[in-house]
Amino acid sequence: MGVRFNEVRHLQTVDFSRNPHAPEFGRYGVVQVRYGKAKKGSPPKRRSVLTVFDWTPEVIADWLAHRQLYLDDRIDLFPSEKGSLVADNTLLHRFRRYCDDLGLSAGLDLHSLRRSYATHLIEDGWDAKFVQDQLGHEHASTTSLYTCVSSDYRVRTLRRVLNATITDALALGGEETS
Repeated sequence: MGVRFNEVRHLQTVDFSRNPHAPEFGRYGVVQVRYGKAKKGSPPKRRSVLTVFDWTPEVIADWLAHRQLYLDDRIDLFPSEKGSLVADNTLLHRFRRYCDDLGLSAGLDLHSLRRSYATHLIEDGWDAKFVQDQLGHEHASTTSLYTCVSSDYRVRTLRRVLNATITDALALGGEETS
């Protein structure tokens, strides 16, 4: 869902809720980020992140179902073995282990998922302001640093603009000769 590393650490099951505008996501339509990145000297910045991919609720429900087999009724999404908030290095080690088990690139980190999320939203045609809000960025220029669109996407975008320009030019040319 494009949340930051520290935001992930603080997520709890109670942070998920329904989105009345997207009932197909059930109880996982919105996540309330309570510990968002703050400006220096300010309290954590809160924001709502909307679910956009149809597979997200299933993944969250599956994680919670399997996590509950071992952890009683704790509300932290990623608790430590002692039941407290998971430490940074523990979460990083778990992520690295999952990447190794799946044969993913050694250069992949948790922040790569955030960049990938932004890129996929942009390539799928989501509005840039929506993506900026989802990521919790104050400035669009920050969001632009997160997007690494593919060459296919760039070619499709260029082709679409050129086709529109040519169509408009031909339509104007036809008006002048009439």
